Amino acid sequence: MKVAVIPARGGSKRIPRKNIRDFAGKPIIAYSIDCAIQSGLFDRIIVSTDDEEIADVARDFGAEVPFLRPPDLADDFTGTTAVIAHAVAWIKREWSADISAACCIYPTAPFISADDLEEGLVLLESGNWQYVFSATRFESQIFRSFRKNANGGLEMFFPDQFDVRSQDLPDALHDCGQFYWGRPDAWLSNIRIFDKHSSIVTIHRWRVQDIDSEEDWIRAECIAAFMNTSEHSFG
Repeated sequence: MKVAVIPARGGSKRIPRKNIRDFAGKPIIAYSIDCAIQSGLFDRIIVSTDDEEIADVARDFGAEVPFLRPPDLADDFTGTTAVIAHAVAWIKREWSADISAACCIYPTAPFISADDLEEGLVLLESGNWQYVFSATRFESQIFRSFRKNANGGLEMFFPDQFDVRSQDLPDALHDCGQFYWGRPDAWLSNIRIFDKHSSIVTIHRWRVQDIDSEEDWIRAECIAAFMNTSEHSFG
């Protein structure tokens, strides 16, 4: 069995109720649910939430909510791995299911693609990877980054790279915050995702937007508007 687990707690602080806030015509979580359904990759698609309203919205769009997440896994400090591990353990115990792969899909990932999900699963199943997740290149060269020190002056994070040509610097990647395929034992054992036993599906930067603030939300809506008025499919 392959399962999708969408973690969507109700207590978002920076953007209240963000997991079910309207985004380009429907609750933002609906895009993740729709993508999981349309991909045809999953035997079960569940939403892990502590919130009855989120549960109702999730069911309306075709996901299952077979349990409400316990409060100790719904605070500001609980990591994603613990939430997915709880869901995997619940499915194995309550449904006596033999899970071959579990995919965490974030509820605020409106630009997620079924093709990327499929590429991730193929990569997971074709190698010895514990996780496969979406990543993209940093927009700016991180080896040129600097900070302001206590005296107001500047300090480079990588001063030894100052004289290296930009084309000779290595690519730097970051997590897209869209999906994470993982083997069930990896989730249950709390194996670190960002490590040598993981691989990635590389996503174009223009299709990546973390949504943690109102500014992020506005930027994502601008991307959505572009996608809706261009040759790029959306929704």
